[in-house]
Amino acid sequence: MSRGVPGRGRSPRRGATGRRYGNSMATGQDRTAVVIEDDADVRNLLAAILDEAGFTCIPAATGIEGINAVREHQPILTTLDVSLPGIDGFEVARRIRAFSNTYVIMLSARDEEIDTLMGLDAGADDYLTKPFRPRELRARIEAMLRRYRATWLTELGPAGAAEATGPPTGVEPRGVGGWLRHNGLRINGDMWLCDLDGAPVELTRSEFDLLLALMAGNRRVITKDSLALELRGESPGGYVSESDRRAVEVHIANLRRKLNDSVGSPRYIETVRGVGYRLAEHRGD
Repeated sequence: MSRGVPGRGRSPRRGATGRRYGNSMATGQDRTAVVIEDDADVRNLLAAILDEAGFTCIPAATGIEGINAVREHQPILTTLDVSLPGIDGFEVARRIRAFSNTYVIMLSARDEEIDTLMGLDAGADDYLTKPFRPRELRARIEAMLRRYRATWLTELGPAGAAEATGPPTGVEPRGVGGWLRHNGLRINGDMWLCDLDGAPVELTRSEFDLLLALMAGNRRVITKDSLALELRGESPGGYVSESDRRAVEVHIANLRRKLNDSVGSPRYIETVRGVGYRLAEHRGD
């Protein structure tokens, strides 16, 4: 079952936060991106890269301008510099996440792992250090777009998941209204909706994809490497660094916080030490 965005001539769907998103990712046309960057040369370079990728680019030189641009234009992609005048990129990401699930790629000259983790924890989906190669940024953008055309049930096979002991329980088949359910948590990959005990859950795009993968996998263990490759839009077998695995851990930690899920007694996401993650056992509540 495709997770691609509806095509032209069909109604736009809602994102993970319940907001509507257009049909640009399916058609490759009318894509909108916001570039938040105070360096004019870098800003122009980013605009040129995005223009080649088919995006309409909205530039912003400060964090406040960028926040307003995201609010006004509702882009599917936002590039965000960390070192901005006034409020820094981390705070900009937090404020954007209060009202948008635009895909945020954070750019920074800081290459320490702690800076990457801080960016992801603030709400970024990806983190790229400067100086970056235009080809690498373009590849990450295309990978982001491919993720919405992926079919999880066909991709989650033996290469990406280790079978758990015993049959899967508590998860409703995807065919029933497109919803996956587990312990009061529901997610729909076609409508980009997620709710917990009837209340909507605000997720970033990366958090949504990771949760959907775990829900679709039932009680199978999905490795950190497989989850990292999915976030990059790559097939099983690609190179995964320790930084990639740490990024998955940060996204999972953010998911747990939003779901109020205890690590010691999980209701939704269970850690399998040294391997990855899977759904926690089904409960009768």
